[in-house]
Amino acid sequence: MLLIQSAPANPLNDATWLFPLLECWHILGFALSVGTIAIVDFRLLGIGMMRQSPAELARDFAPWTLFGLASMLLSGPLMFATDPDMYYLNHSFQVKMACLLLAIMIHYTIRRKSISNGTAGKGIASVSLVLWAFVLAGGIFTGFFV
Repeated sequence: MLLIQSAPANPLNDATWLFPLLECWHILGFALSVGTIAIVDFRLLGIGMMRQSPAELARDFAPWTLFGLASMLLSGPLMFATDPDMYYLNHSFQVKMACLLLAIMIHYTIRRKSISNGTAGKGIASVSLVLWAFVLAGGIFTGFFV
């Protein structure tokens, strides 16, 4: 007789406080990373922090941005693992992931190089802010459109 074992239960689904705690960590990581990115983008748009150049701001905030991104990118897959089908099939989540990928790629390529060269403009800042806004909206609406 062949015995089939079921997959082990996900510990995040068993503890009532673990998922909300992880979600708070995810949101804090997002706020830290996107907050620091937005400050530099607004500076590129000529709004606020005019005493420092965008390159100085980007350099000063880089460790905080990276810490926020790392927190977000580590906690996100753990949350995804609680119900992969719900997330994978959710259109808001799909938009969020596509925009997240684009936003990170632009942040660490085009935006970073243009800021260090002093050629960054309002277009790059606008695209960055719009992509991060879509990531935020996708995350919020993932819970509403199941």
